[in-house]
Amino acid sequence: MSRFIGVLVLANGMLLDGPAQEIRRDDILSRMARVMGTLPRAEEVVPLDVRLESEERRGGYVRFKISYAAEKDDRVPAWLLVPHGGGQRAAILCLHQTVTIGKDEPVGLGSNQNLAYAHELAERGYVTLAPDYPSFGEYRYDFKKSRWASGSLKAVWNNMRAIDLLTQRSEVDSRRIGAIGHSLGGHNAMFTAAFDDRIQVTVSNCGFTRFAKYYGGNLRGWTSDRYMPRILSEFDADPNKVPFDFPDVVLAMAPRAFLACAPVRDDNFEVSGVRDVLTAVRPTFERLGAAEKLKAIYPECGHEFPPEVRRAAYQFLDHWLGHQPKKEIP
Repeated sequence: MSRFIGVLVLANGMLLDGPAQEIRRDDILSRMARVMGTLPRAEEVVPLDVRLESEERRGGYVRFKISYAAEKDDRVPAWLLVPHGGGQRAAILCLHQTVTIGKDEPVGLGSNQNLAYAHELAERGYVTLAPDYPSFGEYRYDFKKSRWASGSLKAVWNNMRAIDLLTQRSEVDSRRIGAIGHSLGGHNAMFTAAFDDRIQVTVSNCGFTRFAKYYGGNLRGWTSDRYMPRILSEFDADPNKVPFDFPDVVLAMAPRAFLACAPVRDDNFEVSGVRDVLTAVRPTFERLGAAEKLKAIYPECGHEFPPEVRRAAYQFLDHWLGHQPKKEIP
């Protein structure tokens, strides 16, 4: 059985044997599914049908505008950045924040160059892929007509198809794939890595806190169709009733590498809740012999991704993906 199909089996609560941590992961994903819904069955997977829309040679890479099929009658717009030169290399899934231009921001086409991490990582020699989240950028998506129980899981599925795309590229070493994101992209990366164990390293910047410390436990911000409406409709937007929390999400990634960048003045994701999560999961990472793969940094800034934090994030990716960077950021 392939690892990809294995992820689908796990996500649908079908794993009946295996190591203790896999059984624990199965339980976590089942509880997440109560809120997010379930992934498609293996037989529902459609061909990617990657289409090239444009191609532009940049300083250190070629930028391809593409789209790919996530499911029948649904295509995801994305940017694919491939560094110049031959050989296989590590690849990073780069997920954007809540921003109208969507995928354009990580590739450097927005006004905030602190969030151009797909561009910077490509300059460093990574293959990077930046898709639009449903309803952002060029991705027109009607959640009211969606068959998905949550926008969050729909995005996870699209990202899993993005990983399929990367693993099929001749330039990509499929054993060395990471994910990074800021804000929405931060928890989008975490959710995706929880469900898809092909992601070996995850970096979340300003991406999460414990539900009880998200605006004092007011979870309304998580409950739109774009995210997880069941948090309201089935769990009364009550952190004590929601059947999973962010310690579970991080544990579902164990023993793979995870870096949380949590600014102390983030007014969106309260920093003490991030510390709580790291404290809760650390004993498990230690028990699995993966203590060094769990890291958090707490910069003195707000809801942002400044150069010194990105440097630390990129070095974390480099270390755990065995990547020698071509270029450092200023």
